[in-house]
Parts: sequence; C-alpha cells; structure tokens
Amino acid sequence: MISGALPSLLLGLLLASTPGTLGTNPGLVARVTDKGLEYAAREGLLALQSELHRIRLPDFSGDFRIKHVGRGHYEFHSLEIHSCELRGSTLRPLPSQGLSLSISDSFIRVQGRWKAQKSFLKLRGSFDLHVEGITISVNLLLGSEPSGRPTVTASSCSSHIHDVELKVSGGLGWLLNLFHNQIESKFRDVLESKICEMVQKSVTSDLQPYLQTLPVTAEIDGFAGIDYSLTEAPRAAAQMVDVMFKGEIFNLNQRSPAAFLAPVMSLPDEHSRMVYFAVSDYVFSTASLVYHQAGYLNFSITDDMIPPDFNTRLTTKSFRAFVPRIARKYPNMILELQGAVVSTPFLTFSPGNMSLAPQVEIEAFVLLPSSLREFVFRLGMATNVTAMLSFNTSKITGSLSPGRVQLELKESKVGVFNVALLEGLINYYTLHTLYPKVNEKLAKGFPLPMLKHTQLYDLILQIHKDFLFLGANVQYTRV
Repeated sequence: MISGALPSLLLGLLLASTPGTLGTNPGLVARVTDKGLEYAAREGLLALQSELHRIRLPDFSGDFRIKHVGRGHYEFHSLEIHSCELRGSTLRPLPSQGLSLSISDSFIRVQGRWKAQKSFLKLRGSFDLHVEGITISVNLLLGSEPSGRPTVTASSCSSHIHDVELKVSGGLGWLLNLFHNQIESKFRDVLESKICEMVQKSVTSDLQPYLQTLPVTAEIDGFAGIDYSLTEAPRAAAQMVDVMFKGEIFNLNQRSPAAFLAPVMSLPDEHSRMVYFAVSDYVFSTASLVYHQAGYLNFSITDDMIPPDFNTRLTTKSFRAFVPRIARKYPNMILELQGAVVSTPFLTFSPGNMSLAPQVEIEAFVLLPSSLREFVFRLGMATNVTAMLSFNTSKITGSLSPGRVQLELKESKVGVFNVALLEGLINYYTLHTLYPKVNEKLAKGFPLPMLKHTQLYDLILQIHKDFLFLGANVQYTRV
C-alpha cells in the first residue's frame, strides 16, 4: 500500500526549518535533505509498484467493421495486471507547495480474455498487452490542520503511456489484430486514467492517515508531555523539505504557556545525512520550568541516607564540633536538610558544550521530640553542572556530571559557623544519591517526533549556540 511509499517519501515528515521569519519560533526543527528525498523516492517506487498490481481494470467493448466481413462486436474482460516494473523515480521539493514525484521508463503487462460476435458466430480467446514508456507525475500539497497535524493532498496527477502493443490469440484472433490501433488506444486511455485514480485514492486513504501517526503530543512520564504540533504548514525549499514543531514540554495535569519564546536557530548547511533535527534550548528550558514549578527539583537529606561509616552524621551531636550552640540548644536530636532550587535552572548551549548552574538553598531543621520541625540555619549552594546528551533510534537521552559543591551560610539561629565541614556531606549526597536519581530519569529521555515504522541510524550530534543539531539516516521498516 502507498502507506509504505509516500510515507517514507516524506521520511515520516521528520522535517525541520529555517524559522527566522516566524512570528513564534519553533522549539524543534527537523530537515529532510535531498539524500533523504532520494531514499524516499526509492521506497515510494517499490510500494507504488505493488499498488499498481491492485488496479482493477474495467471490461470494455466496441464494434468493428471489416471490409468483406461486415460489422461485429468485441469485448475484453477479466483484465489483470500480470507484471509491473517502475524503473526510475525522482522526488523534488516544490517551493512554497510541497513535493513533486516523477516516475519514468516503466512498463506494465496486462493479460485477459476477449470475445467477439458476428451474427450467430461467437469467438473467444486470450490476449497480452505490453505497455511501455509509462511516466507518472504527482504533485503533493503539504499543509497542517488547526490541531497541528500534517496534511497532504494530491494537487495534480498526470500519466502518459508511450507505447501499447496488443497480442491476441485464439480462434480468428487475427480479426481483432486488424483494428488493434483502436483497441490499443482504448487501453491507453483506461490505464492512464486508472493510474491517476489509484494515486489520488491512495494519497487520501493511505498516506494522509499514515501522516496522522506523527504525534502531536507525546508523554515523557506520568507528569510531563511534549507538544509536537506543527507551528505552520511544512515548507519546501531547494534540496529540502522543512516542518516546524512547537517542541514545548508541559504539565499533563495543568498546562500553561511558557513565559518565554524559542530562539531563532540558524541550521548548518549539511546534507550528508537523510534527516537532521535541531532541538532548541527552549525544549529543555520548558522542561526545567515545568519540573521546577511542580517542586520536582526539590530534595531532602536525612540521616538514614548517609552511609554508616561516614564521619559526619545528621545529628546535633555530630554537628557539635563546628556548630557548638546547636548541640547545647538541641541535645541528641536528629537533623534534616531540605533543598530547593531557588529559580528555574536553564541549560546553556555553547559550541561544543552544555552546562547548568543551578542556584540552590538548603534549610536545616531539628526534629523535636514533639515530632515538629524547627528551622535552625539556611545555606546557599552553588555548583556548575556539565550536561551530556545523546540520542538513539527514537529519543534524546542525557546525564549530568556535577562539579564540586560550594556552600555559603545565609541565615542561622544557632550562631555563625564554618560551613566547609558540611560541604563533604553535601558533595557525597549529590554525587551518590541526588545525581544518580536525576540521571536515571534523564536516561529515559523524551521521544523525537517519529512516524510509525521509521528508525534512525548513522547518528551524529553537534552542539551549537542555543540548540542541538542531530543528524541521521532513516530506515523504513515494512510490516
């Protein structure tokens, strides 16, 4: 079915853009290059060839008149396409419209039965029809629905047959051969009409529903999702077709628009891969905003999280050495540390590097015998975090490598003290507990906008100012 042809001819609309003229810049852009279009054309050729075998050719009839024989009637029926070979195809962008698919140098062989009648005389037999030099031209108009889903329609289709040769066998089949030009002309008209009828129907019933498998939203986890609606209709330009995705991560339960816009991205002029993705820092910033607002970036440290052989415990007794007043005021009590990110931490992209500098505050509480908590001091925590991202056949994943934590005393109800001794405990916690939990979540990643039955391989990743640039070849897997 053509769902294997023109779907990959769009390569799953894994497309991208040069969005400088947009009112609202996309957060994620992808691009199908000329190499990708060539692959799509080959895939389309195979599927279209299979589809042509399914054309139902109508019976047709006519009258004949032969000198000295007189007038008679003939009928061709049980027409079937016995073989078909499409030998060459090209897929080119139509600027400001969509795509143009051209197929040339192809042939079809049709077999069937014939019968003729002259007065009371009835004759029948079989026939072979060789159709050579078939060309097909289809223009595809790309658009988008208000929901942000892509659309495709066949805005025009034409087919032409260069040569038709009819061979008739059976009793007195030579009679039909006498006016084969008339019959061959009818066959040509029927086939040319049926080819475009099949293309139009397949675009509507197969390709358009297949494009609907491109996700408008995708769930990242039980809390957040990502918006992959199109910000505008796909663009066709020289050597590529581009589509723009919103690329905004949002709270599944309480969605609100981001308070900032995606930056303009200037995509490199690369064509060595079939498809490229440009993932703006906007995508990661909206993720940080959503998780920060929901308190997912907060954490707590309790004594049972500290390994038994660690010197510093979360008790007032252990803190006595560097906070004497805490031990006197709260003898033999348990401490608890509560950490919160002060403001949304944004991932910074620069050529070849990604970093994060979260501003964190840690509040210490004493657990009183009454089970109440009493605030005792507040620390400021600063660290530089290196981010590493990668992607596989369907999604982007990542991990964080923490720098050393530095603490500063912001407020204290137990006097001024040297926080350096606490840095070892906090560094241990972040390295062995906090970041492993974060990295476990980042390893799950978020999905790229992919159509069904498409996979990426030969992956490359570059870091540019304000965006990631991912390149890949595409494999369409038939089912």
